[in-house]
Amino acid sequence: MCGIVAAIADRNVVPILTEGLKRLEYRGYDSAGIAVLNGGIQRVRRVGRVAEMESAVKAENLQGILGIAHTRWATHGGVTEPNAHPHVSSNEIAVVHNGIIENHEAQRARLIALGYVFQSQTDTEVIAHLIHHYYAQSKNLFEATQRTAADMHGAYAIGVVALSDPETIAGARMGCPLVVGLGEGENFLASDVSAVIAETKRVMYLEDGDVVAIHRSGVEVVDKDRRKVDRKIYVSQLSADAVDLGVYQHYMQKEIHEQPRAVADTIEGVIDNGVDVDTLFGDSATGVFRDIDAVLVLASGTSYYAGLVAKYWIEGVAGIRTDVELGHEYRYRDSIANPRQLVVTISQSGETLDTMEALKRAKELGHGNTLSICNVRESAIPRASRLVFYTRAGMEIGVASTKAFTTQLVSLYTLALAIAKAKGKLTAEREAAELEQLRFVPGSIQHALNLEPQVQAWAERFAQKEHALFLGRGIHYPVALEGALKLKEISYIHAEAYPAGELKHGPLALVDSNMPVVVIAPNDALLEKVKSNMQEVRARGGELYVFADLDSHFTESEGVHVIRTPRYSGVLSPIAHTIPVQLLAYHTALKRGTDVDKPRNLAKSVTVE
Repeated sequence: MCGIVAAIADRNVVPILTEGLKRLEYRGYDSAGIAVLNGGIQRVRRVGRVAEMESAVKAENLQGILGIAHTRWATHGGVTEPNAHPHVSSNEIAVVHNGIIENHEAQRARLIALGYVFQSQTDTEVIAHLIHHYYAQSKNLFEATQRTAADMHGAYAIGVVALSDPETIAGARMGCPLVVGLGEGENFLASDVSAVIAETKRVMYLEDGDVVAIHRSGVEVVDKDRRKVDRKIYVSQLSADAVDLGVYQHYMQKEIHEQPRAVADTIEGVIDNGVDVDTLFGDSATGVFRDIDAVLVLASGTSYYAGLVAKYWIEGVAGIRTDVELGHEYRYRDSIANPRQLVVTISQSGETLDTMEALKRAKELGHGNTLSICNVRESAIPRASRLVFYTRAGMEIGVASTKAFTTQLVSLYTLALAIAKAKGKLTAEREAAELEQLRFVPGSIQHALNLEPQVQAWAERFAQKEHALFLGRGIHYPVALEGALKLKEISYIHAEAYPAGELKHGPLALVDSNMPVVVIAPNDALLEKVKSNMQEVRARGGELYVFADLDSHFTESEGVHVIRTPRYSGVLSPIAHTIPVQLLAYHTALKRGTDVDKPRNLAKSVTVE
């Protein structure tokens, strides 16, 4: 849940490392540090932002042609400079680390018995001392890193340098992303392609169990069995401009406004070619979909809410029973395997540890029909899945997911259509009608974005509150969940979401004039039920903020505020209704002065449990 960047070159790598950390700031962190080899291990660490570390680096005139850098999100040990990375052992080994070493206490006791003295509370310092212990025996950094990796249990990505081996950066990966960037006479290591994209577009994705040695002239990789392997080299399609703010104040704002294009790009192949099942999902998709009798969606956070919407779509369009579970709950319970069930994992990054481990558990139970919906090509979850559908959201930097969510939604609707077609339940006439609905989604999103000034006015009121309720019914209940999540994530207002029919079963006790109640009220079959629930709120003095369709019959009155979203778009309505709740969270956070893109205690890529 933090960032790694390392470089070896014939030039000063400090600017490369610093810029790489800046490009990783979106991941969430609370301290930053850098170490270079220059007559010794020269290290600068600071609590706070990369800019503070950068100022200290300039003040000390730090330079070197080999180095490692890191942004830390605290897990073991508080937010202090001694706990910040890189960690150093015996002035010889420096290490940066993402993830959690589960057996660190046992290893710490072993190392203390060997005479090592610990300077931090972190699990990472164990890695530094272990590598030093083995390096003292072999004087081979690559070998010492391999032996250390064999001793570690948990999830990790590490970068390592040794003072007496200035020609090597070592790295290892298990459960956390790690990529190698390949340049001309210089090479790089990072937890995310964005950290090195300004230097090279040629990248190599390491796999679980890999250990790598990076030199100026080339790269060596061994797999989990310590056999030499050649990992495929990819040319990244990401541009350096993708991480620039442009005219926007925050990445979240930029990404909210990129949604019409992101959704249009994601469904482009569907609109152009129809529901071509094997082309969209993989060569064997038609056969897989035809033979399944159930669907299981595994995801976490925002992706889980996308799965809840998908349940309505897959059951309604394809007539297939669909269950949705949180990955971190599924993997630890005794579940009944069904070989004819399609297991769908949803992850923006493709590296979400909870979801990845849930997929592994499903495969252990005998589930061979697996499908990944993901935004990052060649990430771990798609590689572990039989079938894949890639969203085309582009890089998402803001911690609070926006365009990843809406592109997941249109992908899941496409999945519902594909399953229906494979099972012979989608006639040519209905397919044409469904595609016509999809074609209008980007326009509906843009229409919803045009409501921003009205949402801003609401945000002025919300910024003064400390609690809020979100209500929805049916397929729009997950939108209420997503709206509450966004508000609490970035504005720090306590927000909860309920199916509107649950009000009278408990939550109504919370309603008073200080509790704004946001209602998702599309013009669907449940509208009159929603109106009855709204009356329950008004009768208790609650103030209602209603997102209603353009063709709904709502009028504003005292205590009832209405914003009219685009006309009701049928089963795809949740996508358009997502936009105003995103805008409400963003502008409320802006009014409260919180860090919109990097909310406290959170990270973008959740690679720890």
